[in-house]
Amino acid sequence: MDADHELNMNLSRREILVLLLHEFRLGHKATEAANNICSTMGEDVLSTRTAQHWFNRFKNGNLELNDLLRSGRPLEVDVDLLQQLIEQDPRLTLRCLAEHLGCSYVAVEKHLKELGKTWKYGVWIPHELSSHQLQHRVDACMDLMTSHRNYEWLRNLITGDEKWVLYVNYTHRRQWLSPGQTGVATPKPDLHPKKVMLSVWWGVNGIIHWEFLPNGCTITADLYCQQLDRVAQKLNGKQDRVYYLHDNARPRVAKLTCEKLLKLGWINVPHPPYSPDLAPTDYHLFRSLSHHLREKKFDDDNDMKMDISNFFGRKSKDFHERGILSLPERWRQVIDSGGAYITES
Repeated sequence: MDADHELNMNLSRREILVLLLHEFRLGHKATEAANNICSTMGEDVLSTRTAQHWFNRFKNGNLELNDLLRSGRPLEVDVDLLQQLIEQDPRLTLRCLAEHLGCSYVAVEKHLKELGKTWKYGVWIPHELSSHQLQHRVDACMDLMTSHRNYEWLRNLITGDEKWVLYVNYTHRRQWLSPGQTGVATPKPDLHPKKVMLSVWWGVNGIIHWEFLPNGCTITADLYCQQLDRVAQKLNGKQDRVYYLHDNARPRVAKLTCEKLLKLGWINVPHPPYSPDLAPTDYHLFRSLSHHLREKKFDDDNDMKMDISNFFGRKSKDFHERGILSLPERWRQVIDSGGAYITES
């Protein structure tokens, strides 16, 4: 909790009135007074409407604090209306809620706490989905859930994707500090950080193949087909049937790629656009890898390759099974939510 917010919580109505009366006697307007007080005491401590209310009373000659406090703005809150307001728009600030309800900011905060509400950021989503895209996700998940009598086919699923891996992975984190302490400094990331593209393929039994792309190399349909050949060589008869899941990036859906998959005899698993939450590599493998890479710094290519190799080598079969075999539950969640993204806790 920041210092401004702590101060807001401790300001009494009397203290706010003293500040308002001081601003009034300086000849300031109500809006100016509210801005002055909020800039000093915290942005949500006082609304413009509240300042105007008290300034009207001051102009009518009501300048005795004790009388004003007895007849001041009510602290009672219409809790049903409060719940309705935050359900309609959970991003309303305390100041806005106080103005809507005609009560004090302190009273609104008290009742929000009693309702178990906390002020925090919402989650990021990968894309703002249109109604057509939402329905596409539902239809794809319905097809996947009903295409087989059971989910044993997922044990023959191969999937993969790419991820940029940075040589320097510092993050700016909070620290426990005493007054005057500056803490451990964190270098700002470069505008164009040194990085390398990692490609990886895997299934329930573990990692099948991974590689770094050479610097300056981009994935084209031709390169992607070469990679698929390398994956097929690693499999080399280990699976009688392969169900292949990848996203809808242009090299994946190119005619050359479709012909390659047909030649390999792999069965293409449908995947709706803009759906990393339905791609095990994104929601499981790369999520774990991102946590692993946090705060790491690599001196050279060999250092990075060794670390990535150790990361993959330490993952158990259970880890890989959880990533792949959780797909049916995720399909069900998308269907139940009308196509909405699955938000990770």
